[in-house]
Amino acid sequence: MRAVKQKSFGGPEVLEVVETERPTPLGGEVLVRVRASAVNPVDVAVRSGAYPLLGEPPFGVGWDISGVVEEVGPGARFKPGDEVFGMPFFPRAATGYAEYVAVPGRQVARKPATLDHVHAAALPLAALTAWQGLVDAAGVGEGDRVLVHRAAGGVGHFAIQIAKARGAHVIALASAARHDFVRELGADEVIDYRTTDFTEAVKDVDIVFDSNSEGDRSLSVLRPGGTLVSIMQHMDQELAARVEAAGRRFAGVSVEPDYAALEAIAALVDEGRVRPHVFETFPLAEAAAAHELVASGRVQGKVVLTVD
Repeated sequence: MRAVKQKSFGGPEVLEVVETERPTPLGGEVLVRVRASAVNPVDVAVRSGAYPLLGEPPFGVGWDISGVVEEVGPGARFKPGDEVFGMPFFPRAATGYAEYVAVPGRQVARKPATLDHVHAAALPLAALTAWQGLVDAAGVGEGDRVLVHRAAGGVGHFAIQIAKARGAHVIALASAARHDFVRELGADEVIDYRTTDFTEAVKDVDIVFDSNSEGDRSLSVLRPGGTLVSIMQHMDQELAARVEAAGRRFAGVSVEPDYAALEAIAALVDEGRVRPHVFETFPLAEAAAAHELVASGRVQGKVVLTVD
């Protein structure tokens, strides 16, 4: 089978398509014929060595997949022909940019019926991050005021929709060029972070969803007892202590595989309450170009690789 791997840290050019052995599913695992795989900022950071999550190369990056079950191991919870999506193994290597991936059956879920594989692949890592932060950690609910940083990005555009689906009032931070986009996603208020200091424009929110390392500044807009959800500073114990000392809650979130949350997200998709936005697609052989685009910071929503 074909898979994208790298032999060293470096720029996008280190990514190369290689021929490698097709995996065999073990007990409880399924072999997925991958149809699409999304590219996330973490993929770029791991590839470059800026975030050496997987140790030293060689390895293959990529976690988000959508495809068709080709083969099952003993006791697996799916059958051949089932369409599934997920984010297997994170934070360990999954080598998701590949024609086949063998994954634990409980780390994938049935693909939303209303989506094709390209759009389903755009969901797992980003939507799970938003769900685990807003729903699991912060308990977002009816009437909550939620501030979302980087609201037009991969995680942010799901955070808006999940918060709205749970009945929240959403304040989105985005550049002026992306205001229409985040309003279409359901944002109730939109602030241009480039021209407006959000700490002066926003007060007394119940939850801040921070994907931009703005923990200390975000603290000032939280009401007493409010929750700061941080995905970039999730391991910052000093920040956590400052938040707690100020009478607020700190929730550091590092995304993990979760089939139950994937099923809940898929239900929202099929109800028309959450939709992934795919900014651009590339064939598997052009993974390097996809990484260049994600690294540029110009992406609105997600970038996806198609696997023929």
